[in-house]
Amino acid sequence: MITQDIVKKLWDEAGNGNIAIWSDGTMTVVPPAYSSETAKKKPLVVLKPIALVNKYEHLAFALNDEELLIKIETAIKNAGGEVARGPRS
Repeated sequence: MITQDIVKKLWDEAGNGNIAIWSDGTMTVVPPAYSSETAKKKPLVVLKPIALVNKYEHLAFALNDEELLIKIETAIKNAGGEVARGPRS
C-alpha cells in the first residue's frame, strides 16, 4: 500500500462513508456504522475521511502533510499491515 494512495481515496470519498483498509491492500467505502467485519473478515483499519482530510483546502496539502502521513502509516503498521510512502510530487 502507498500512503498517498490512501490519502487520495480518503479525499475522494469524504462524505460518502469511511474507508476500510484490508490486508491485501484493497480499500473499500463502508458506512459510518460499519461493524468492522465482512464475510467474517476484518479490515486492518477503518479510517474516517472527514476527520483526517477535511481540514485541508487542497488535496496537495493533505498529500504532503507529514503528520497526516505518519498517522495513517502508524495505524496500518500497528494493525499488522504494510505501507510505504510514495515519491513526493
